[in-house]
Amino acid sequence: MKAKTILTVDDEIHILELIEYNLKKNGFSVIKAESGEEALEILKKEKVDLVLLDVMLGGMDGLEVLKKIRKSQELKRLPVILLTAKDGEFNHVVGLDLGADDYITKPFGVHEMVARVRAVLRRAGGNGDSKVEENILCSGELYIDKKKREVLLEGEKVELSLKEFELLYLLIKHPGTVYTRETILEEIWGFEYYGETRTVDVHIKNLRKKLARDGEEYACIKTVRGVGYKFEDS
Repeated sequence: MKAKTILTVDDEIHILELIEYNLKKNGFSVIKAESGEEALEILKKEKVDLVLLDVMLGGMDGLEVLKKIRKSQELKRLPVILLTAKDGEFNHVVGLDLGADDYITKPFGVHEMVARVRAVLRRAGGNGDSKVEENILCSGELYIDKKKREVLLEGEKVELSLKEFELLYLLIKHPGTVYTRETILEEIWGFEYYGETRTVDVHIKNLRKKLARDGEEYACIKTVRGVGYKFEDS
């Protein structure tokens, strides 16, 4: 099986080398870029399975690179994990709002980085070792095709990030079941998650916004105060 290719983007050479060494040690192929501009040029030419993108780059910063990736017709579904030295919630929330699939706060452990890369690839269908499932779920005018990773609402396609899709699929597959934020993090991220539960709230907010019609919030995703979230069939 061909190794998955990870594009790592950081303007600190020693961090690039550390990431490259550990990803290769775990069976990945690695392409390095020292700037956002270089990363975008590489993405035009090379087939990449995931991007590890530092936020605090000189010149074009990581968030601007992420915006360009998500605006590109060819790259908009490419999994992106942000690397950030900022501890503040704002930076993480902004990155998730822009469509990042995950983030890792520097300094990070090697095992955590590799686990997150594998988890995001798995959610993207990129690990190559899971049995393919062809699951189609419907609720009212909402239609989800897991194999195609396609969501239709009232016949219109809804563009979701990988984790937004997985979150919606989890909730609609088990209507009426209340999921705590901690359980959702474990289910969607695929390993013990050490970040903030605020991550779940951001994704729910994005889902409701993308599924809104005629200015009305999508009502089937319910907040269970003090607990978490559930899906109620329309």
